[in-house]
Amino acid sequence: MNLLVGDILKMKKPHPCGSKEWELLRVGMDFRMKCLGCGHMVMLARAQAEKNIRGVVRDGNTLSLDSIKNAGTSGNGAKRQEPEAADGK
Repeated sequence: MNLLVGDILKMKKPHPCGSKEWELLRVGMDFRMKCLGCGHMVMLARAQAEKNIRGVVRDGNTLSLDSIKNAGTSGNGAKRQEPEAADGK
């Protein structure tokens, strides 16, 4: 799943404060997330977090889980091709 720092994750179950939304602060084998209801911060294993995600808000747009899952294979690491110089030789 292609998640970025700053994404807002909508989770399956609510935090005890009642909020289901978490801001993603760190991405790796573990996720560091901050509850948007009370500000509590937690570290959660990536597998556990991905299992409980129900939606993602990025730049004000709600993204489908299919687009997030497939975004990792759509060429984020691909090099951009530079146009060839037309020097006439």
